[in-house]
Amino acid sequence: MLTVYGFSRVNAFAHGLTRDLRVLWALEEMGLPFEIAGLDHTAHELNTEAYRHYSPFEQIPSIDDDGLAVSESGAILVYLARKSGRLIPADRAAEAQVLRWCFAAINTVEPPILALLVHDWTAEGGCEKPRGFLVDWVKRVLSNLERWLEGREFVATDAFTIADILVSHVLVQVKDEQLLAAYPGVWAYRDRSFARPAWKRAYEAYCSRVEAA
Repeated sequence: MLTVYGFSRVNAFAHGLTRDLRVLWALEEMGLPFEIAGLDHTAHELNTEAYRHYSPFEQIPSIDDDGLAVSESGAILVYLARKSGRLIPADRAAEAQVLRWCFAAINTVEPPILALLVHDWTAEGGCEKPRGFLVDWVKRVLSNLERWLEGREFVATDAFTIADILVSHVLVQVKDEQLLAAYPGVWAYRDRSFARPAWKRAYEAYCSRVEAA
């Protein structure tokens, strides 16, 4: 049986944003059976030698697929897509586009968005210059994504793929709606993704199970 290590309790600020949702969404899309092993972040249940076997950096998500451990949300999604034959094309050229956008989501789109999110969460006044830098960085990324999405329904191919899960879930971290409103194509793309029934099922199950500390 496939086991997903996800949160059972997490900081209220992160609730609904955590990366186990990417895996849970993918599993709903793929129709793969799985069970949840919930960990309490506030009780330091991730910080054990036993859990480091699954996630060397003591992070969520990770999976145990009949003894095979995989961590990192992007790697897990690629593994599950290849295992199920869903949300990734069989054609090598199309698969390359999906992998390109999986890496882009995590390595290019997410860093400035996450940095701005953390800054706004932790900064205490007198930080106009670093925030201005981060906002400009986010704008540069969103401008390029807006240009790319013009005339496209999905980010990598003509069908919904794991790349769309990653890009869309990264975008949910943009909390400044005025900032996102300047990019209507990106906003519409995000809304299309989150209108999918599989996302709604995954999110509702998450909210009913995961406690905000």
